[in-house]
Amino acid sequence: MVTKDITIEELVSRYPESVRFLLQRGIRCLECGEPAWGTLEENAQEKGYDAAALERLVRELNEWLGAKG
Repeated sequence: MVTKDITIEELVSRYPESVRFLLQRGIRCLECGEPAWGTLEENAQEKGYDAAALERLVRELNEWLGAKG
């Protein structure tokens, strides 16, 4: 299960399909082929996500990953 505290590097490593999900929501998780630094929360906040939007993002990402499995 993904949490807001997961690092982008771990997220991309464990769930490579998450890259597409995040890009569709404006969160860049790869730069020059390498995972971005920081946590999912930090990267979402840089894109203007507030606490409620971040919670929704994490919930939707987990649902999306579950549907892929």
